[in-house]
Amino acid sequence: MKRFVMATVLVVLAGFAGTAVADDKPNPTGTWKWSVERNGQTFDLTLKLKLEDGKLTGTLSRGDQETKIEDGKFKDGEVTFTVTNERDGQKFTRKFSGKVSGDTIKGKTEFERNGETMSRDWDAKRSKD
Repeated sequence: MKRFVMATVLVVLAGFAGTAVADDKPNPTGTWKWSVERNGQTFDLTLKLKLEDGKLTGTLSRGDQETKIEDGKFKDGEVTFTVTNERDGQKFTRKFSGKVSGDTIKGKTEFERNGETMSRDWDAKRSKD
């Protein structure tokens, strides 16, 4: 009887451990914030992401300008999406990629300037709000 009780306890504990591991999977859903500095000015960015039925959607905001993300994907802990803004009749597209690890996304954004592809790092923290 003792062995049966001990085996049952071990099975239950193993089940809890499996649940804890499953909950540790990277999840991009949430509000992410970071700052960038350009030409002596600091800009705060807010990325709101939602993963639902395998589809990644959301918005990227800077100040009062909010833009929907396009082509959002999440696979193996990696997010990818594009953001297109228009200024002075010209469209500017930035491609984002990043690795989700807990409450952090670290990645790169690529964009074209003067016919040349450039990239910058980005490092966002999940907001607790």
